[in-house]
Amino acid sequence: MPKLPAEAYAIIEGRHSDPFHYLGMHPEGGKSVVRAFLPEATNVEAVGEHGEVAKLDRVHDSGLFIGALPNGSKRYQLRARFGDNIVEFEDAYRFPPILTDFDLYLLGEGTHQRLYDKLGAHPMRLEGIDGIGFVVLAPNARRVSVVGDFNFWDARRHPMRVRGAGYWELFIPHAKAGDHYKFDIIGPHGHQVPLKSDPMAFASEVRPKTASIVFDEAHLARPRPAPDGINALSAPMSIYEVHLGSWRRKNGGEWLTYRELAEQLPAYARDMGFTHLEFLPVSEHPFDGSWGYQPTGLYAPTSRFGGPEDFAALVDACHREGVGVLLDWVPGHFPDDPHGLGSFDGTSLYEHANPLQGRHLDWGTLIYNYGRTEVTNFLVSNALFWLERYAIDGLRVDAVASMLYLDYSRPPGAWIPNQYGGRENIEAIAFLRRFNTELYARFPQVTTAAEESTAWPQVSRPVEFGGLGFGYKWNMGWMHDTLNYISKDPIHRKHHHGDILFGLHYAFSENFILPLSHDEVVHGKRSILGRMPGDEWQRFANLRAYYSFMFGHPGKKLLFMGAEIAQSREWNHDQSLDWHLLEYKYHSGIQALIRDLNRLYRAVPALHQMDCEQGGFEWLITDDANRNVFAWLRKGFDEHARCLVIINFSPNVYRNYRVPVPFAGKWKEVFNSDSAHYGGTNVGNIGEVHAAGGKVPELRLTIPPLAAIFLVPES
Repeated sequence: MPKLPAEAYAIIEGRHSDPFHYLGMHPEGGKSVVRAFLPEATNVEAVGEHGEVAKLDRVHDSGLFIGALPNGSKRYQLRARFGDNIVEFEDAYRFPPILTDFDLYLLGEGTHQRLYDKLGAHPMRLEGIDGIGFVVLAPNARRVSVVGDFNFWDARRHPMRVRGAGYWELFIPHAKAGDHYKFDIIGPHGHQVPLKSDPMAFASEVRPKTASIVFDEAHLARPRPAPDGINALSAPMSIYEVHLGSWRRKNGGEWLTYRELAEQLPAYARDMGFTHLEFLPVSEHPFDGSWGYQPTGLYAPTSRFGGPEDFAALVDACHREGVGVLLDWVPGHFPDDPHGLGSFDGTSLYEHANPLQGRHLDWGTLIYNYGRTEVTNFLVSNALFWLERYAIDGLRVDAVASMLYLDYSRPPGAWIPNQYGGRENIEAIAFLRRFNTELYARFPQVTTAAEESTAWPQVSRPVEFGGLGFGYKWNMGWMHDTLNYISKDPIHRKHHHGDILFGLHYAFSENFILPLSHDEVVHGKRSILGRMPGDEWQRFANLRAYYSFMFGHPGKKLLFMGAEIAQSREWNHDQSLDWHLLEYKYHSGIQALIRDLNRLYRAVPALHQMDCEQGGFEWLITDDANRNVFAWLRKGFDEHARCLVIINFSPNVYRNYRVPVPFAGKWKEVFNSDSAHYGGTNVGNIGEVHAAGGKVPELRLTIPPLAAIFLVPES
């Protein structure tokens, strides 16, 4: 065998960073020399575009072949014998680059808004040949190969070339949608990295398998849009938060598919009066028990319930029913599973290298390095991807507090201050502002919401005014205070009166969503019903009063699934909700209550138009702690759009209770949580009451026990 150059051995040994420089066809000494590396092949020929044939000599036992075509041939195919089979195929190393110079410029700058159009695996046609273009970021790798169904998972067969600031690419002819693949990477010190799933994959295998799957998302049917204005601050927003794997199951415990969910869930949400569905994270994740909050495939809807086209059908079904779709989105951390983003190219590419910056102590996960342009580009593009490809109406960003603070859940000395010596994560703040700025610029009709539990200012205020730019913020303080209040026996509530009042001191400092989320019904916290004190009747009456209080309170609403049927036990992600509870009147009464509260909230402008404005709220009764009574006025844009909300958190009936109102005349009792329809005692005001005239008109009301009543003036 002839003596080979070092470059040939780099190909043979799988460590060449630019195999195109050696493989393929090259003009040499007046000839068109073709080199092919085909392990297990015994004979190889190159067939020119005019039918000319040139035998390639086997110059190394590993499968390196070299020969020359007659001058004039610009294209060729390879013909190879593998055992008893003779195969003709295109040579991957004769095709032009995939990324343009402009792509490389934007990628290097970290401003490529459509990363998902370039990175990952994309069906394409190059020089008349169909195949798949693969592109992956691995700037510190010595060599990257694509392995998959198309090459026997042999890393020797398809090494990629590196371009720009570490983007590896290769067009593999005749690879196709549906093929499984991963990336085989050699790190900077020559060590083998565990096989990596594609960070940009649009589809994945069902766990515990972890291969990425080629999917032609460019031809994905786009869901129809949601109704206009569904996310506006002045619009009613009542969100039903759902874990798709446990909302309802079939056949004794199997998941419903996306399409089966599409047949049931949107219609249920519409019937219940919810305006939005919010899905716990749907991005691919390896561990069921993470509920999706530890994703490894941010661009792939989880394969547990079907493929990307099936998820798109679910979104389309929601929009068909007039229901918006929000996704929980997790840009704060990711798991360290070996096939995922951790040490992706043999170095800390996506995460911080220093564990004082790069690892969450609470969750054992890795923290994104927001100071790296490629990482923030990856995350912002992912947010845009869900909105563009799946017509998602908004993103709720998980664990924002953990992103904002460098010392989040860390003891003294276990964190690294910022450049000014402070605890604020300056790079994460910049990322969140960029995320919101680019999202609203591209999709002004969508919304974003922050799960942020601290006093960080201006979370839901515009970036240009110093805010983080979110559309809404979850009101965690309201949730904690009011659940604390309602869990007390009524006889003790007078000592906790401030738990109800305090939230109104800051209720308009942000655009708030009032969340009773999945986090409040797990880990020993009990269900919402399980927190209610007293005997059975009192527990359900308390729950009816509390939900009514929530719907009368300023702020958008969010209920986790099961709350609307008064689930008795804590949520279990491995089981269906206890739908059989609806056979019992108290549980079906709670469902009817939520349905009617949603309809009232949507129908009465005063209950939603000024949800986030100080001018939409006026206290009327704040000091009746001994009787556990509160009363306030909700206001709409029109001066006669008013709704009086009165809550009695005691088990006593109060008659002839005086409440001042702005208008004399008839006030209609449009809602009473003590209605027998909901399981109550039917104490109330027989549908209407008259406010006597005078300097300050007032109503004299009968207030039912552990209940709420809503009244509106007759127009």
